[in-house]
Amino acid sequence: MECKSEKNKPRCACTYMSCGKRGICCDCVKSHIANREVPGCFFPPDAEKTYDRSFEHFATLVNEKKV
Repeated sequence: MECKSEKNKPRCACTYMSCGKRGICCDCVKSHIANREVPGCFFPPDAEKTYDRSFEHFATLVNEKKV
């Protein structure tokens, strides 16, 4: 499988610009899941900017119908 990181980068919603996994979605998801987190692109822009990517924060946003 070929990684389409160059195509993914312009659409990547993560504001952590120095991340080495930026645009490499499979590595990004794997890394976040290992840390009990959800990738930033799953969050609305205002929530993503908090850098709180925890499962708990995501669940709260889902319950508040913000995701």
